[in-house]
Amino acid sequence: MSDSFAKKIPSLKNYGGIRTIQSDLRRSATLEANKEAVSYALLSMAHTKLTDIMSWDSQGNITVKPSNEIPEHALQAIKSIKCNTRTDKDGNSYNTLDIELFDKVGVLRLLAKASGLLDSPQDSDKPSVIGINIRTPDIIENGSPDV
Repeated sequence: MSDSFAKKIPSLKNYGGIRTIQSDLRRSATLEANKEAVSYALLSMAHTKLTDIMSWDSQGNITVKPSNEIPEHALQAIKSIKCNTRTDKDGNSYNTLDIELFDKVGVLRLLAKASGLLDSPQDSDKPSVIGINIRTPDIIENGSPDV
């Protein structure tokens, strides 16, 4: 009877979803193995300030720090660097440096979601409204406390 039962149950190997689940499991295992590196990179992007990469004076002159003076966490936040030669209306050529950082708001949103800050009230047991009880001080008239 067990042989006939096994023949009635079809194999799930070629049905949709199995390969997707297997792929997701492999991907999550990779993320699990590298979660500290991913966390470091995201936190680096979130904590980088412009002053880690450049400085400016009161006249608006911008100075980009040499690459060996930029902290490692700030280097992680740089998305792209482009050097361009431009010409002004008088025909003078000058170089510009375009530095693009990763989207800080997007990174912060991802970190907030990963830490559970953006969970909806239905998905968590955290209250969405916090009750505050305020007690006023007792009023004393003519030397006797008001009750």
